[in-house]
Amino acid sequence: MDQFAGRRNIIVIMILVVAFFLIVRLFYVQVIDSTYKLSAENNSRRIETIYAARGLIYDRNGELLVYNQPAYDLMIAPFELKSFDSTALCELLNIDLMRLRSGIARVKIPRYRREPFIKQLSPETYARLQEKLYKFPGFYVRSRTLRKYTREMASHLLGYVGEVDEKTIESNPYYIMGDYIGISGIEGYYEKFLRGEKGQEVLLVDVHGRVKGPYQGGRFDKDARVGMSFYCTIDSKLQAYCEKLMKNYKGSIVAIEPSTGEILSLVSSPSYDPSLLVGRQRSVNYARLEQDSLEPLFNRALMANYPPGSTFKPVHALIALEEKLINTGTTFSCNRGFYARGVSVGCHEHESPLSLLAGIQNSCNAYFCNVFRRIIEDPKFQSTTEAYNNWRSYVLSFGFGNKLNSDFTNELKGFVAPASYYDRYYGENGWNALTVISLAIGQGELLFTPLQMSNLTACLANRGYYFIPHVVKKIEGVETIDKRFTSRHVVNIDTANFNIVAEGMYLAVNGGKGSTAGIARLNNIAVCGKTGTAENPHGEDHSVFIAFAPRENPEIAISVYVEHGKWGASYAAPIASLVIEKYLTDTVAPNRRWIENRMLNGNLLHAK
Repeated sequence: MDQFAGRRNIIVIMILVVAFFLIVRLFYVQVIDSTYKLSAENNSRRIETIYAARGLIYDRNGELLVYNQPAYDLMIAPFELKSFDSTALCELLNIDLMRLRSGIARVKIPRYRREPFIKQLSPETYARLQEKLYKFPGFYVRSRTLRKYTREMASHLLGYVGEVDEKTIESNPYYIMGDYIGISGIEGYYEKFLRGEKGQEVLLVDVHGRVKGPYQGGRFDKDARVGMSFYCTIDSKLQAYCEKLMKNYKGSIVAIEPSTGEILSLVSSPSYDPSLLVGRQRSVNYARLEQDSLEPLFNRALMANYPPGSTFKPVHALIALEEKLINTGTTFSCNRGFYARGVSVGCHEHESPLSLLAGIQNSCNAYFCNVFRRIIEDPKFQSTTEAYNNWRSYVLSFGFGNKLNSDFTNELKGFVAPASYYDRYYGENGWNALTVISLAIGQGELLFTPLQMSNLTACLANRGYYFIPHVVKKIEGVETIDKRFTSRHVVNIDTANFNIVAEGMYLAVNGGKGSTAGIARLNNIAVCGKTGTAENPHGEDHSVFIAFAPRENPEIAISVYVEHGKWGASYAAPIASLVIEKYLTDTVAPNRRWIENRMLNGNLLHAK
């Protein structure tokens, strides 16, 4: 027996094991691992992303609102960096050497990833740099487009575009670092239509990174697809006029076409120039706007929760009529307010007693406290909670207490307290109509957005139904808009009852003595409206007004909130009437120019 046989076998096994691992490693490197392949390919080719121009945005009449302008990013590819004249590059870019060095050192990224070095070069800087770019290996220019606006308006409605963040990249593989995305408004909600589709150009480069031409004759190139043109529902002339009226006030205007739910104008004031959030100064401007005490970035039309005040009284009239708790002949007395069992709600001086129509016309608090009390104390229900839930179901059917599901990303739902809310404070069966009597006049726990109030007005105009408010009218290449915007939402209240309330709202504007909204009366146009005062615990009350016109076949429904405006007739009603008149007649009658001048020259921006 060979005394070395055991050792020889061990050596053979070791050689076989090493050979096996070498073969596995070679297979992994050549077949599975693409690192060396990528290294070789990146030495011979460069993949350039071609960014699509975003879709244009037009108003309902085809007027261009948003278009594109060229912009250029200076990109850096760390794996292609070689020695270059740093002083010459700094002179071209108008930066100092320290910024150049810190910028290069800051690029801590995977080896084959290219990143922006300086974004949005000016056309002049780009022109100087382009002809000398070959002297700076590792740097190249990528073209893209930025948004440009034809008017300084509709910033909250249009929204803005910004860079994607890591969270977006993780959730959507379409985007990579450096891409832009719609963040708010139309730009955000309709991003997938507006963004288009990115393309790519694969270029053949030499060992110095210089472009020699298309890779394989452009076989792997892909054209970018321009974003779809978007036609929104707003009337740009009306939008501009609304913003002009509100320039010296905090608040909002929301105008809707009742027959379609299309938003004719959406204003949140104070506002800002949308071009401030475009270009290299975007982050600086955003920080400045965010710190502004007037909160111009805050979209009051969608995100401010206000009590509706007396503008909510028509809803109580409708519920009580439907439940047959009152009729047009039902009268209640008012002695400067409502008084019952130690509970009191004040009211202004007017004739008494009043019928339903006169109650709406005079906006009598006592009348609607009695109406609300009948609703909550309806004997057909076993308890206050059951009657309250019935009342609440009616209120929710108008679109309150929930998001309307419009095409805005930051819409709030408002608040209509469930019965359990009062149970927590007063105990189960420990509260009644008088406990929550402030709800009768649109105060207490009721909180609605201006968009919801405008939607209520559209429902009143349509005599019992509404379409979800929306801002999309047409998208290029898309046959129809979302079906939810063309579906009726019907309130379970008889049309005849809506006609009664419409008559009361007509009298509130056109009824003469006792009419709280006479300031909104127009020549030859039957306006139906309702004033309101929304209590403000932090200062002067807010001025509120809702209206639709004409009375028959209404073409516009509107809500106006003016913060710290006190009475509905002081600011909100005059502004709403001017908007209605401008939209329906394209002018303001000479005998009403004084109202327009008073609104334009007023100023409550710093009121408390």
